Amino acid sequence: MKAPPKTNDVPVIRPHQLKEADGFLFGFPSRFGVMAAQCKAFFDATYELWASQALAGKPAGIFWSTGFHGGGQELTALTAVTQLAHHGMLFVPLGYTFGSGMFEMNEVKGGSCYGAGTFAADGSRQPTDLELQQAFHQGKYVAEIAKKLKR
Repeated sequence: MKAPPKTNDVPVIRPHQLKEADGFLFGFPSRFGVMAAQCKAFFDATYELWASQALAGKPAGIFWSTGFHGGGQELTALTAVTQLAHHGMLFVPLGYTFGSGMFEMNEVKGGSCYGAGTFAADGSRQPTDLELQQAFHQGKYVAEIAKKLKR
């Protein structure tokens, strides 16, 4: 699919391993407002988990990267929610819990109330400090909710 090769230091998760988690943050590169085909293929491979509803009730958030403005950041989140819904997972949006960082207008920043995000441009742009802070906040937020649900 013309994606760059995966480096050897990136761990690979298999669908059956999802049962072990208390919650999830799924990250996607976006292609035309939907998750990349490789990510969709991963979800397609979770059929047995779906059939048994093994992931039902587990909290899940979404984050993404798009090339440019208009690359479908919010649409990527909305189309990914269908994967969570079929599994019975609980979508945990970021909302406006990131405070003033959600309203930043003096720099380019991805993300929205649906989740953290970044703009990759041609692949050379790295996330800004603000985008990284938003992603860290989202991770902490979803982890806190997972912990509450686990009790």
